[in-house]
Amino acid sequence: MINPAKLEEIAKQISNNMPQGVKNLADTFEAKTKQAIQNKLAEMDFVSREEFDVQSQVLIRTREKLTELEAKVALLEQQLTSSNDNTDSQV
Repeated sequence: MINPAKLEEIAKQISNNMPQGVKNLADTFEAKTKQAIQNKLAEMDFVSREEFDVQSQVLIRTREKLTELEAKVALLEQQLTSSNDNTDSQV
């Protein structure tokens, strides 16, 4: 794997040896590229990491509640079946 620190060092050396006009052009290009990417991402209606994490926690809690409710329904169905069996055997 390539060492990221080494790549950063090489990039810095290249940047330091560039003429000022090229540096300004590169900075302008980088800023405009970042702005264009941010605009496109905003158009795509992506959610932030924070919002994703919040919704993930909500989903986990919802699943837990669903599991609890399923267990309660199963118990109630079992009780109802037992009650009906007892009533049928008495008749």
